[in-house]
Amino acid sequence: MFNPEKPPELAVEAWINTTQPLTLAKLRGRVVILLAFQMLCPGCVSHALPQARKLSQCFDDDEVAVIGLHTVFEHHEVMTLDALKAFNHEYRWPFPIAVDKANGRGLPLTMQAYEMRGTPTLLLFDRQGRLRRHYLGQVDDLRVAAEIMSLAIEDKDASREMSVAIERKLAAVLVEPNAHGHAGHDHAHDHVHGDECGCGHDHGHEHAHDHAPPAAATPGKAKPRGK
Repeated sequence: MFNPEKPPELAVEAWINTTQPLTLAKLRGRVVILLAFQMLCPGCVSHALPQARKLSQCFDDDEVAVIGLHTVFEHHEVMTLDALKAFNHEYRWPFPIAVDKANGRGLPLTMQAYEMRGTPTLLLFDRQGRLRRHYLGQVDDLRVAAEIMSLAIEDKDASREMSVAIERKLAAVLVEPNAHGHAGHDHAHDHVHGDECGCGHDHGHEHAHDHAPPAAATPGKAKPRGK
C-alpha cells in the first residue's frame, strides 16, 4: 500500500539538464516539486511545463527544487530519449529532467509506484521527504505557489504539530476550486492522507487531465478519464 510518509525513490533510466543524477534522498531538506509529463501531452506543453519553468525561476534552488519526469505510457516509438533532448533544446526548460524507467509497454516504474493516473501529474514533497500533494491535471498557479510557500516555511525538522498548524491555516485561507462551480474539473482525492501524516488537510486534489494510460496498462482498475 502506498505510504506518503515514506514515498518510494524515483526509478530513473536517464537524466538531462543536470551533471549528476538526483534522488529524493539527496534533495531532503528542500521542498521538491516533481512534474510528470509527456512531450505529446497538450496540457503538459501548454500549462504544466511553463508553470514548472515559472516555479523554477521564482524560488531559490537551495530551498525549492523543481524536477521534470518524462513518464511515457503511450507512443513509445516517438517519445524517445533523443526526442526528449530535442524537445528540451527547443523549449530550453531550466530544470533537471528525469526519464521514468520503462517497464516494457506497461506503466513506467515511477508512475506505477506513485499510482499516477495520467499526465500532467504534479507531486509536492516537504523538506522531510513526505509526499504532501498529488495533483492530476492543470492546477492554478496561485494555488501551487501558495502551497509551496506553506511547505517552504516549515522547518527542516518541523514537528507534526507545526505542520498541522500551518496546514490548517492554509486550508482556512485557500478556497477550493469547486467552491466556485468551475466546470470540467474532477476533484477526486487520490492520496488523501491527512490522518496518516497528522496535518489534518487533504493532499490529493485532482483536476481533469489530458492524457491517461490505456485501460490495459492498469489491469483490475477502472480506466482513467482523459480528453
